[in-house]
Amino acid sequence: MESYLINDTANLSNETIIDELMQHYGEDVLKLVMQYVHNNAVAEDLTQEIFVKCYKALPSFQYDSSLKTWLWRIAINHSKDYLKSWYAKNVEAKDDEVFMQVESGTSVEREVIQQQEDENLVKAIMALPIKYREVIYLCYYEDQAMKEMADVLQINENTVKTRLRKGKQLLKKYLEREENG
Repeated sequence: MESYLINDTANLSNETIIDELMQHYGEDVLKLVMQYVHNNAVAEDLTQEIFVKCYKALPSFQYDSSLKTWLWRIAINHSKDYLKSWYAKNVEAKDDEVFMQVESGTSVEREVIQQQEDENLVKAIMALPIKYREVIYLCYYEDQAMKEMADVLQINENTVKTRLRKGKQLLKKYLEREENG
């Protein structure tokens, strides 16, 4: 999809490009925003705002990077702006309930244990400072390469490597501390 958009944008309307971006990356952007705000309703609102921002900014897109990198940069910056805002600092938002879905063919006990481990990992990642959390998210959840992460975060590749290494160390310490009680 990405190459289709980049090669043929002259023939497509902004509405078509945004529709394609929303279809292809909407869920991924929502997951990325959730890593920052930890609330489904807020993440959904911010995701909509991000695509509106992209629509308005599309005419000024320079093609210095891929549309995906550009979209991720907007999503991260918008999420960070939200976190800095008065609303985010002064209004408490409750987390949405999470329902466990048991896959057929697996034991309930195993599923519960796996869910607990996943929750512990997510909790540990969320406890990291944001600069480490975002590189871990982009690396492991979005499977991005160092260069792509550097482009998205607008930092040097060596800084990405350093933050990733330090983030892993902090994550390991946190998980060991939790395990030992």
